[in-house]
Amino acid sequence: MATTNLNIRTDKDVKEQADQIFSELGLNMTTAINMFLRTTIRENGIPFSLKLDTPNEVTASAIEEGRCIASDSSVKGLYQYG
Repeated sequence: MATTNLNIRTDKDVKEQADQIFSELGLNMTTAINMFLRTTIRENGIPFSLKLDTPNEVTASAIEEGRCIASDSSVKGLYQYG
């Protein structure tokens, strides 16, 4: 099996904290990154869920109000949609 180098940039504190955790698990950074890459291949995607933060109640209400206003033809604004 041929190998190649992978150079990444990350925050120093992130690297140090991850190194500490990997060390406690008996791993080094290279092994941990290879585990991530192999799991990505096996699962055909990122091996953990990626989610957007849901808006809080005030923001959700404002979004809904904006949608209602945008779809109401009787409301005249700066921009007309539709």
